[in-house]
Amino acid sequence: MKEVRDGRQGRGGRDDRDDTVGRRPLRPRSRRPDEARRWQLSRVFGVIAGVAGLLAIVAVVLATVVLVRLTDARSTLLDRVGPAVRAGQQLSAALVDQETGVRGFDMTRGEEFLDPYRDGITAEQRSVAVLRELDASGQIDGLGADVADVEAAAVAWRAGYAEPTIAALRSGAVTGPAEAERGRVLFDQVRAASTNLLDDLETERVTARERLEDAARFVTAVGIAIAVVIAIFLVAAGIALRRAVLAPISRLAAQVRGVVSGDVGRTVEGSGPREIAELGADVDAMRVHILGELSALQQINRRLDEQARELERSNRDLEQFAYVASHDLQEPLRKVSSFCQLLQRRYGGQLDEHADQYIEFAVDGAQRMQRLINDLLAFSRVGRTTAGFVPVELDAVARAAVASQERARIEADGEIVVGELPQVPGDAALLQQLFANLVGNALKFHREGVRPEVHVNAAPVDDGWEITVRDNGIGIEPEYADKVFVIFQRLHARDMYAGTGIGLALAKKIVEFHRGRIWVDIGPRDEPGTTIRLTLPTVPPAGSVTTGDPALAGGVAAEKETV
Repeated sequence: MKEVRDGRQGRGGRDDRDDTVGRRPLRPRSRRPDEARRWQLSRVFGVIAGVAGLLAIVAVVLATVVLVRLTDARSTLLDRVGPAVRAGQQLSAALVDQETGVRGFDMTRGEEFLDPYRDGITAEQRSVAVLRELDASGQIDGLGADVADVEAAAVAWRAGYAEPTIAALRSGAVTGPAEAERGRVLFDQVRAASTNLLDDLETERVTARERLEDAARFVTAVGIAIAVVIAIFLVAAGIALRRAVLAPISRLAAQVRGVVSGDVGRTVEGSGPREIAELGADVDAMRVHILGELSALQQINRRLDEQARELERSNRDLEQFAYVASHDLQEPLRKVSSFCQLLQRRYGGQLDEHADQYIEFAVDGAQRMQRLINDLLAFSRVGRTTAGFVPVELDAVARAAVASQERARIEADGEIVVGELPQVPGDAALLQQLFANLVGNALKFHREGVRPEVHVNAAPVDDGWEITVRDNGIGIEPEYADKVFVIFQRLHARDMYAGTGIGLALAKKIVEFHRGRIWVDIGPRDEPGTTIRLTLPTVPPAGSVTTGDPALAGGVAAEKETV
C-alpha cells in the first residue's frame, strides 16, 4: 500500500511529475547543410512557368509572322493582281470592240456601228485608269510600262487608221486595200501590246497564288510545330514534376504510412525540393517527439495499471468485508431483537412505565438495525450475484414490483398505473427491485388528504428507452435533486417517514450497473409530485455477462435461508 500512495503524490490522485506529459513543446529543428542547396518548389515551378511563358511568346510571334505573311499574300492576290487581271481583260475587250465598230462602219456606213467604237474608248479609259491606280501601289512589276505600250499602240491605231477612216467614210470617199492593210498592221501592234499585258498579269497572278499557297503551307507547318513543341513541353514538364515533386511526396507518404502501421523506429527522410525535404525532417522530428511522449505515457499507464489492480483488490476486500460484516451481524442482531421481543411479550406491563418504554426503544432499534443491514446487503450485492444480462420484459417486472407493494398501496389507498413497457437487456431481479423502490417511495411520500397516484411509462430515446415514474406526492425541492441519490441521505425526520435512506442510492446503483442514468425531473413549482426519469440502453454493455463469486453466492443463499 505504501508503493501505491507514492505513485499518487499530487492532489486528486495524480502524479505531479507527469503533469507536463503531452504538453512539452516540440523543439525547433536545425536545418541540415544539404537542405540549403536544394531547389525550392517555388523555383521549380518558376522555371517551368518561365519556359512555358517563353514558348508562349515564341508561339505568338511565329503565329503573328505567318498570319501577316498569309494576309499579305491573300491581299496581293485578291486586292491587286486579281483586279489588274480583270482590268486588263476589260481593256483588251474594249480595244476589240473599237476595231469591230470601225470595221462595221466601213462595211455599212451606218452610224450605229460606231457605238461599240465609242463605248470601247470609254471602257478603255476606265480600264487604263484602274490599271494606273494599281500600278501606283507598286505591287505589280512592269504594269505601268505594259499599260503605256497598250495605250500608245491604241492611240497610234486610232490616229493612223480609225479616225481618218471614219472621216473619209463620212465624206463619201471609198477606202482601199492599202488603208485596210495599214489598219490591220496598226491593230496588230495594239493586239500584241494587249497580249503582252495579259501575259504579264497572268504571270503575276500565278506568282501571287503560289505565294498564297506557300503562306498557307507555312501556317500549317508552324501550327504543327507549335503543337509538337507544346506537347513535348507538357510531357517534359510532367516528367519533371513527377521526378521533382510527386515522386518525393510519394516516397515521404510511404515512409509515413510505414510509421503509422507500426514501424515507429523507421527514420523518415524527405527528398526532392527543399520544402519536401524539410517536411520529411519535421515529420521525423515529430516521430521522435511522439516516441518520447509514448514512452512516458507507457510508464504512466504501467503505474496506473498497477494502481488499478491495487484498487481492484482493495475494492474486493472492502466489498468482502462489508458483506461478511453485515452478514455476521445478522446473528447477534437477531438474538438481541428476539430476546427484546421476548422480554417485551413476557414482562410487558409487569415493570414500570419507563422499563416498558426502554424495551420498546430496544426492539425498535434492533428492527431498524436489521432493516439497515438488509439494505446494505442489497446495496453491496448489486452486480456481484448476477449471472449475466438476458432479455427482460419490463412490463412483467414492473407488475411484479407493484404486486410486492400491494400492502403499502392498500394502506395509502393509492393507484398505480403501469403503461406499456419495452424489453431491455438486464438482470430481472435487480430491475424488479428498482421498480419496487421507486414505486414504494412514490406511495410513501404522499400528501395528507390526497390519494396517491403513481404512473409508470416508457418512451424511446436515441440509445434505448427512457422510463418515467411520476407521482402526485410531496415533491422534491430542486436543490435536493442530486442529494436524494446519496446513500443514507434523508430529507425528513425518521418519525415522519420510515426508511434507511438507501432506496434511491440503491436505485441509482442498479441503473448505472445497467449502463443507464437516473435523475429527478425538475418541473414547474406549481405542479405537485415528483418525476423520476431513468434510461436503459437496448444494447447490452460489453462484458455484461458476469458471475458472482461462488463462495459469496453460497453465503448469500445461506443468508437468505437463515434470515
